Amino acid sequence: MGVNSFTYSNDGLALTKQFEGCELTAYQDQVGVWTIGYGHTGAGVASGLTITQDQADALLLSDIAAAVTFVNQVVSVPLQQNHFDALVDFAFNLGRASLSGSTLLRLLNAGNFDGAAGQFPLWDHAGGKVVAGLLRRRQAEQTMFQGQPAQGNSSNA
Repeated sequence: MGVNSFTYSNDGLALTKQFEGCELTAYQDQVGVWTIGYGHTGAGVASGLTITQDQADALLLSDIAAAVTFVNQVVSVPLQQNHFDALVDFAFNLGRASLSGSTLLRLLNAGNFDGAAGQFPLWDHAGGKVVAGLLRRRQAEQTMFQGQPAQGNSSNA
């Protein structure tokens, strides 16, 4: 059970916004999922949908809130803010199920922070193919997790 009660920092939110980019008209992502705003998917997102910037911001905060709650629940070791932010971006981008069943989480909950950090770059595939933008995002998360300023190029990954 979780031992943390963090909120997402401005640094974490900046990382998510940088890699997601913002599209106010629905588009299909690299694996064909209809997406809008900052990576928002789900019921109601379909061809032709448009939203305002305010709606995109609200969707992002709602989607992030779910990832924040999840990370606080599934991590059983005390974290620092940089660890938490990297994990929230990971869960936001890949989905909570990916984090919950991952070696990354297993190693982290065993107290092996270095081993957990080494897992981030392994999550660079979409549709069975390596995606350069995903690798850059995982490297930025890894850097943030390790307590260094995250760097990376926006890639809509």
